[in-house]
This record gives sequence, structure tokens and C-alpha cells, in this order.
Amino acid sequence: MNKVILLGRLVADPETRYTQSNIAMTRFKIAVNRPGKPQEGQPTADFFNLTAWRSTAEFVAKYFKKGQQVLVEGYLRNNTWTDQQGNKRYSDDIHVEQVYFADSKRDSSNNVYAAPPVTVPPFQAESFESGDGFYALSEDDEDLPF
Repeated sequence: MNKVILLGRLVADPETRYTQSNIAMTRFKIAVNRPGKPQEGQPTADFFNLTAWRSTAEFVAKYFKKGQQVLVEGYLRNNTWTDQQGNKRYSDDIHVEQVYFADSKRDSSNNVYAAPPVTVPPFQAESFESGDGFYALSEDDEDLPF
């Protein structure tokens, strides 16, 4: 299995290019803090190169900027090529399959992150007895399967 999940901050704005077939490709780099004790007051980080294609690439280019925290899912890919001097070169890239906002929504009036308000509907027991496959359990039900 080849699966990568990273949470980090963009170190620069994403760069988008298009192939000759007009397919979007966006490259970006994120810094991911290493676990453990920081050295000299600064957390240590690893920097990862990421590549997104097609609609994911356009989404990243449109909505993500330097400094934003993102969560990415993808897979690791090894690339091999020969440069202009004839040297064999290697790189490891993470190909992004999914990307998510990991920061709270930015308040544009004062550039401070502010979480959006959340409203939770009140619990209604009758919704569990509506015949949709769920039912309410009584407190004296001792024969639970777990």
C-alpha cells in the first residue's frame, strides 16, 4: 500500500502550469513539523514537494496561499530522468489525490483566523423511531452485543 497523509503549511504560493493537452498541474511545497522536542526554541520541520493534477490542481491554485495549513492525501512517487549534462537524476514527489482546508476561515476584515459559527439541531428521539432502520434503546436493555 502506498498512502501518504500530511498536515502542514504551504511555504510558498502554489505554481500552476498546463500540459500541451491543457491539463492543469499544480506544484507546491509544505512544511510539516516533526514530532518531538524542538531544538533552540524552533520546531524542526520536513519539507515535502507535492503535485496535484486536473481539478485538484485548479482547486489548490485557486484557494491555497503561502502560510495556509492544509491536509493532503496522496501517494509517494519516485521519478527518474536524465538531465541536459547526461546525469541520471532522482526525486520523490507526493501526488495529491485529496486536499483539505486545515485552518479556520480567515476573517478578511482584520486578517485574524476566526472559526465559523456552528449550529447543531436539537436531538429528537422520534427521528430514530421513524422506520428508517434506527430505534431508541431503553436504559434497561442489558442484551447489547458489545
